[in-house]
Amino acid sequence: MRKHMWKVAGIMLVFALVFSFNNIAQASVQKGAEQKAEVGEYLIGFKSKVDQNVVKSLGGKVLHEYMYMNVVHAQLPEQAVAALSNNPNVAYVEQDHTAQATSQTTPYGITHINADDVQAQGTTGNGVKVAILDTGIDGAHEDLNVTGGESFVSGEPNALVDGNGHGTHVAGTVAGVDNTLGVLGVAPSTELYAVKVLNSDGSGSYSGIAQGIEWAISNNMDIINMSLGGSRGSATLEQAVNNADNQGLLVVAAAGNEGSQGKKNTIGYPAKYAAAMAVGAVDGSNNRASFSSVGSELEVMAPGVDILSSIPGNAYDRFNGTSMATPHVAGAAALVLADNPTLTNDQIRQTLIDTAIPLGDSFYYGNGVIDVQAAVQ
Repeated sequence: MRKHMWKVAGIMLVFALVFSFNNIAQASVQKGAEQKAEVGEYLIGFKSKVDQNVVKSLGGKVLHEYMYMNVVHAQLPEQAVAALSNNPNVAYVEQDHTAQATSQTTPYGITHINADDVQAQGTTGNGVKVAILDTGIDGAHEDLNVTGGESFVSGEPNALVDGNGHGTHVAGTVAGVDNTLGVLGVAPSTELYAVKVLNSDGSGSYSGIAQGIEWAISNNMDIINMSLGGSRGSATLEQAVNNADNQGLLVVAAAGNEGSQGKKNTIGYPAKYAAAMAVGAVDGSNNRASFSSVGSELEVMAPGVDILSSIPGNAYDRFNGTSMATPHVAGAAALVLADNPTLTNDQIRQTLIDTAIPLGDSFYYGNGVIDVQAAVQ
């Protein structure tokens, strides 16, 4: 789990993302004096009996011979492909292509909070608008329907481009589409809005975040998800959060990834403000994640460890953080509101609190892990 340092640039306070990437592989290219021949993997079909020797004689390596057909899987130098194709006993030589699973995955967090049971009853978030204040959302992702949005990041004007991946991952947890692809979100029919307030490096100014909150108010959002946090308070930011709350929006914010230091309060801003609903992270066994911030403002917990969701480029990955727990709560709130559109933001918040499953000391666990089925009932 990689922690982010809170940054101060001049008089401008900036936010650091409350999440960490797992298993980020970096590829490197080695240059040598000699250039090796290109080697690929192929499927070679023979007209009659398989002849492995002809493959080997051309510099190939047989990886597998099939039992019920005259076919081998082999590694071949590029120049061997044409020679094999001209062999009278070879029916075909075809490249070994990659297939992608078309089935949809339900991440464990969805079942952990019983969102799948609510969806099975026909409540999927229809008519609810959720603003994702983050690094933007990949608007071309196969598993996301992004209705609109706005950017408040200088030099990055398109909110539907996510150069970081964090916002797209958060969006997938809230509302990954119920289709045959990718992941299922908590509230798959929710209207997603990309409000870019963090740049591709994962940082953003308080001023930009306040503008994003005002955009959410002006555009009649129902819920704001802020999977971000800073260590310094701001009167302007607090006022913006209060305004959203007073205008009927439910503000859900990540508690932070500062972990616990005894009874020291480690919750960041804006989660620390009374008008925001502070969310901590648990794993699949309801153990508090070691990175999850603690304090008296903590309200509820949600899954935030090893969370599978969407990332830019029609891809998927697993992240850790209270950033990953927060969209579970935002999605749960969307289900509660969709089930009963007459509820106010305060009523939704209180319902989620009242129906949470207690886990222990409220300083470390708030009111417990959310149970959206109980909240809807």
